[in-house]
Amino acid sequence: MNESLLRELVPAVIGVLVRRGADFASAEDAVQDALIRALAAWPDDPPRDPKAWLVTVAWHRFLDAARAEASRRGREVAVQAPAPPGPAPATDDTLRLYFLCAHSTLPPASAVALTLRAVGGLTTRQIAAAYLVPEATMAQRISRAKRKIAGLPLDQPGDLGTVLRVLYLVFNEGYGGSVDLAAEAIRLTRQLAALTDEPEVAGLLALMLLHHARRTSRTGPGGRLVPLAEQDRSRWDTGLIAEGVTILQTALARDRLGEYQAQAAIAALHADARSASETDWVQIVEWYDELLLLTGSPVVRLNRAVAVGEADGPQAGLAALAGVDPGLPRYAAVTAYLHERAGDLARAAELYAEASRAAASVPERDHLTREAARVRQLLKA
Repeated sequence: MNESLLRELVPAVIGVLVRRGADFASAEDAVQDALIRALAAWPDDPPRDPKAWLVTVAWHRFLDAARAEASRRGREVAVQAPAPPGPAPATDDTLRLYFLCAHSTLPPASAVALTLRAVGGLTTRQIAAAYLVPEATMAQRISRAKRKIAGLPLDQPGDLGTVLRVLYLVFNEGYGGSVDLAAEAIRLTRQLAALTDEPEVAGLLALMLLHHARRTSRTGPGGRLVPLAEQDRSRWDTGLIAEGVTILQTALARDRLGEYQAQAAIAALHADARSASETDWVQIVEWYDELLLLTGSPVVRLNRAVAVGEADGPQAGLAALAGVDPGLPRYAAVTAYLHERAGDLARAAELYAEASRAAASVPERDHLTREAARVRQLLKA
């Protein structure tokens, strides 16, 4: 493929989109998405007219993004608008759409990706980041899912576990920035909990409430990231914490442990500590052990290493990293923290700087850059 040709075509394609009514920034984003598609598709199926191909794909991408933004704004307006007089409906069709998109013919991963894109309002880039895969790979996965169910009747609800996964990812995206997404995920999970007595639904709701209770303390002035140990716990929402703990206790009493209940138990232990130094890290490690048995997740193994480092010392935490993929997001940051705790400040500074270069967001990058600078100052002292 002639990549120089692609670069030459970019200004012209952006110009076409702007003339059709797109603003310049949205046109740029759409063309970038089209270029990713081109890099994936053209080696096997080169178009006869590259410019026309890029214009078509970019314009469709712009329209998709515009519809998603309009849908998101509509949800915000609906949430903020005063309720009309008369009895309010207990549910709407959104939750039903989640189930219908979780089609039985689709693998769970594809069903989740499709639902996040079609109903959840997330971009392909956000979904790819959640799955730790390249954006082009996720775009192909979503396209294949659409093709697979095209023409099939969407009249049978899909898998509950898939819907829970979607709600969890939507909440995580909202918790990371867009509050309306987090609130929407909680609203839908409340509806689902009212419709079923499945303990994992209650576990997910408890997990969301316990995390959402800390939302206002997670960032400082200018969007500055505030780590859990440094958060002002007086700003945590004690009402949400109490509700989350009560829901979790009821779910755990059913004796059908699942991953969301285990994660909620970890969040509850953090919420129960009056200060970071009073955190019951031994119990948290035990819950991470349960969670690792349930999921086998490398991310869980990475988080467990932090807990082990707090419970048994930094050298034990570093030993717990054995077998964890160094390519995981936050691996360098975790390793830096444990090396700093172990007294190896030079290595910690190097790793904080490395982690900042690989950060997935500006607040995270800035936080890790400050950590690297702070440790370098300790070295000079």
